[in-house]
Amino acid sequence: MQYWRLALGACALPRTGPDKAEIQAGQVLQTNAAPVVMVNDAVAKETYLSPQFTMPAAFLNTPVIGGDMIFEGDVLQLTIWENVKNGLLNTGQNNATQLQVVQVDSNGFIFVPYAGRVKAAGRTPDLLRQDITDRLKGQTPDPQVELRREAGSGASVSVLGAVSAQGVYLIERSSRTLSAMLARSGGIAIAPDVAQVKLIRGNQTGELWFNDLIRDPKLDVALRNDDRIVVKNDSRTFTALGATGVQKRVTFEKQSLSVVEALAEVGGLTSGAADPTGVFIFRDELPQIANQVLGRNDITETQRMVYVVNLTEPNGIFYGRDFYIRDQDTLYVTEAPFTQWSKVISAVNGSLGTVGSVDNALNVLN
Repeated sequence: MQYWRLALGACALPRTGPDKAEIQAGQVLQTNAAPVVMVNDAVAKETYLSPQFTMPAAFLNTPVIGGDMIFEGDVLQLTIWENVKNGLLNTGQNNATQLQVVQVDSNGFIFVPYAGRVKAAGRTPDLLRQDITDRLKGQTPDPQVELRREAGSGASVSVLGAVSAQGVYLIERSSRTLSAMLARSGGIAIAPDVAQVKLIRGNQTGELWFNDLIRDPKLDVALRNDDRIVVKNDSRTFTALGATGVQKRVTFEKQSLSVVEALAEVGGLTSGAADPTGVFIFRDELPQIANQVLGRNDITETQRMVYVVNLTEPNGIFYGRDFYIRDQDTLYVTEAPFTQWSKVISAVNGSLGTVGSVDNALNVLN
């Protein structure tokens, strides 16, 4: 009877959250229960899901542009030489005719008298010059065309977000790929492990980890006019509660974060209070993974799941190292049963300094 009264008193004492038995009781074959799953090697493997980004095939297959490629909006200077006086364009005083500045329109064309609308965008100045020359040959003998692109014109991209120098940059010979353009903007201004790079082209978007861009040359896509590059920080978070060093919302500091690493980020288990057999991960699990873990095939929507890591098992630390935290997970460490008992004694008698204090506590309750 005396011990029952002590246990009853424990229920009213402050604590960090539910204990292990209370959490596990929630799965007693109820329709909407969250299954409690002990983590082992198989569960760690089945639940592993690192966020993977990719680039559209159209981006990956884009060839690197030449340093002298012409684009929409480029400003060109044309001079046409004729081998006769009083030719198509010259005045008779000079065999050379310098056209006014010609700008490539939004469809990629320019207009040249007697040659008509000529496709300019996507071609080199030499190919465009040859095309104009061929069009004029039938109208004036031996025409010669001189063409150059005005300084300051050319394709450009916008670089935004967490870079050292945001701005609009021309695509030049030294900055024709994604990584080269990032370097030209001063490089990223955040930790590489959590940096994400987004490339926006028209209505298509590609995204990848900065570290993957550095590791895999195939992801270093060629740039095109009006591309937008956005560098941002990883926005994933998890919440730490219970008997941990700190209780707070934590941002990811690396691409993949294990339970052991997550505990280290919040100060580890609270000495003298935490129950190492009760490290819980609360998660809204994807249906395909939930089916795999539970050996079912009828789950079609997000399933609430509770994963448990028992760090005291022979392979417990390995399980915690191999089970990875995901965005919006809740990491909760329960208190050890002794902690609640200690609180009871402290509430009744001030401390649990001696065995005699237990007897004193019972006498007070009586």
